[in-house]
Amino acid sequence: MSTASSKGNVRAKIRLLIADDHPVFREGLSQLLEEESDLEVVAVAEDGQEAVSLAQECLPDVVILDVAMPKLNGIEATKQIKAACPNTAIIALSAYGYESYVLAAIGAGATAYLLKTEDLGELVDAIRVVHAGQTVLDPIAAHKLFSRLDYATGNLTPKAPHQLKQRELEILRLVARGITNKQIAAELIISERTVQTHCVNIFKKLGVSSRTEAVLHVFKEGLITLDDLPKVSGVGGQAATMPRF
Repeated sequence: MSTASSKGNVRAKIRLLIADDHPVFREGLSQLLEEESDLEVVAVAEDGQEAVSLAQECLPDVVILDVAMPKLNGIEATKQIKAACPNTAIIALSAYGYESYVLAAIGAGATAYLLKTEDLGELVDAIRVVHAGQTVLDPIAAHKLFSRLDYATGNLTPKAPHQLKQRELEILRLVARGITNKQIAAELIISERTVQTHCVNIFKKLGVSSRTEAVLHVFKEGLITLDDLPKVSGVGGQAATMPRF
């Protein structure tokens, strides 16, 4: 086998920066993620300031950071990282599902909000999803985010200029559940490319640029309700394999 052909078949790894003030969690998570063949931890930070500095230096694809950190909290760190590295996706990983944390993290530019009680596999999947340009919300975080919106004020009538088709609303309801384009395609028995085309058309009609913005927009108009979100039976899912403290 030639060197050139073998190199051509190698996919670039997703470069990660992990920021958490707990050294055991930080190093443990780093080791676990390094076991994934398509992931590479290029830097670790112990506080928000260091996370911003390392992000600017290393330009990672994805930053995984704790919301509550010393020197500079995760919310402010998110804002600064997105300002300096707009192409870097940020996963807010927290021990807390407080409504204020979720709202602040998404508002600051985080592409995902996950709880530390999640299974490691959920985090790995989220890394790949946000790297592909999509949004991930822990079901509990999603409920807190959407329940905060006031959709009971009588302003529920969709604005005519949007003219969202039934299929587009159907896709938005699936997007609100936090599933990927591939999963949406499988559920609706259409191609993933068709789902992507629908999403582009939805964004244009709503005047938004992300899945989260689109969902928030139609949620405010009453086209999506809490019933369209995954049912939450408790905190977290199965037994976590991430280091927990």
